[in-house]
Amino acid sequence: MPKQGKKLSDAAKQVDRVKMYEPAEALEMVKKLAPAKFDETVEAVVKLGVDPRHADQQVRGAVVLPHGTGKTRKVLVFAKGDKAREAEEAGADFVGAEDYVEKIQKEGWLSFDVAIATPDMMGTVGKLGRILGPRGLMPNPKTGTVTFDVVKAVQEVKAGKIEYRVDKAGIIHAPIGKVSFDIEKLSENLRVLVEQLIRVKPQAAKGQYIKGVSVSSTMGPGIRINSQKVTV
Repeated sequence: MPKQGKKLSDAAKQVDRVKMYEPAEALEMVKKLAPAKFDETVEAVVKLGVDPRHADQQVRGAVVLPHGTGKTRKVLVFAKGDKAREAEEAGADFVGAEDYVEKIQKEGWLSFDVAIATPDMMGTVGKLGRILGPRGLMPNPKTGTVTFDVVKAVQEVKAGKIEYRVDKAGIIHAPIGKVSFDIEKLSENLRVLVEQLIRVKPQAAKGQYIKGVSVSSTMGPGIRINSQKVTV
């Protein structure tokens, strides 16, 4: 195992591993214990009572955080004609069709954070599945990134839309802001995320659904939260 840094080790000693903290208290500690000199991202980790091996227990989608993530995200839109013009006017960073497909295939260009495509472009964009898929960049109807309403899609991403997807262990990892955010903004972003996960609970999921919630900064220790208080 990699050796834990002294700053992280010292910060971890200030966290009660058994205690379930109130959301605001936990987020205050995240801000206080963030050891890095840069503005660290605050991440929420939500353990779900699902078995991702079953297709009917997959949890995947997107949600717009009311206060964004603190990161400016570059958007690539695959579209033609009027839809391309609409995407440009909405603020997309890159707009094109076959030209960008070729650029990604031949040059390995990946200087964007989110890819959006109109449905008529998916036959062409599908060629990029092996490149974009493993990186979580492939446009997908479930996350609202395959749509003819490119204006809404671009605006939501710019406003703070994030994608979430349960991993093999039944855990969701999602950014909810920066250490520089005030507690109220972080708390509201966390609440909106958890409420969204509850809203998309698979019918096949049995027993306790939200099994645990914790928060941490990029370089800081995880702090467990009383999950029942997150959505109050």
